[in-house]
Amino acid sequence: MNENRLINLLLRSYVVLVFIFIFTPIAGSFVFSFNIDRFPSLPLGGFSLHWYETIAADPAVWQAFRNSLMVGVVVSLVSTLLGFTAAYTDFRYHFFGKPIYMALALLPPTIPVVIMGLAMLAFLSRIGLSGEIHSVIVSHIVMCAPFAMAVIRMRLAQMDPNIEAAAWNLGASQWKAMRFVILPFAAPSIFAALFVTMAVSFDEFAVAWFVSGLNETVPVRILNTLQGQVSPTINAIGTIVFITTMTLVILAQVLLMRRQKPASA
Repeated sequence: MNENRLINLLLRSYVVLVFIFIFTPIAGSFVFSFNIDRFPSLPLGGFSLHWYETIAADPAVWQAFRNSLMVGVVVSLVSTLLGFTAAYTDFRYHFFGKPIYMALALLPPTIPVVIMGLAMLAFLSRIGLSGEIHSVIVSHIVMCAPFAMAVIRMRLAQMDPNIEAAAWNLGASQWKAMRFVILPFAAPSIFAALFVTMAVSFDEFAVAWFVSGLNETVPVRILNTLQGQVSPTINAIGTIVFITTMTLVILAQVLLMRRQKPASA
């Protein structure tokens, strides 16, 4: 018994250390975003909202946030639609080559982002679509659709396939069964997929940097701000980006956890 307690204590301590290692730089950036001094140093020079006021007065930052918001909304909607159709295909149908279909559907997130960015740049340039905001949208859809598929697929895996067949036997058409059986059951995972894909798109940098041209998203704007100077406004922008993405991820997780309890009851 004492040995089990020791193992549990060591595992919990390890998890705590991992979280400290991950979140300490983020916490430092958050703290220094309110520091009046230009360079991060301890003790702090004083509390100030100057750097937030600076980015609020910068039209380039506002444009970057508008671009990221527009891209994130469109990407989340299209990726979730594609992810749902792919997940439903996996749930409902059995066909030759299905393992290959699943492997290809889940492949993009496994590709290094630099290689993905170069590939998307080469492809979009060939068809005359590079350097535009829709280039970022297309690229992010390719990256985000597998995340939506994975989230919705996990939810549909908890559903008895005979329920939909029972609806058909009771006179419902395939579309009515989809509307009144499948969609209500998968709704929390669909909303979770919307939040997750928006968070991934909002936070993605490498691919957007390759294909965006002059249409900067927030992460690309951060890099351009860093070139040739050390600006404390980076801490303020980074804090806003972190809070935004974490809020979306937490909302997605809450939706998934709430729906899992009734499903298992």
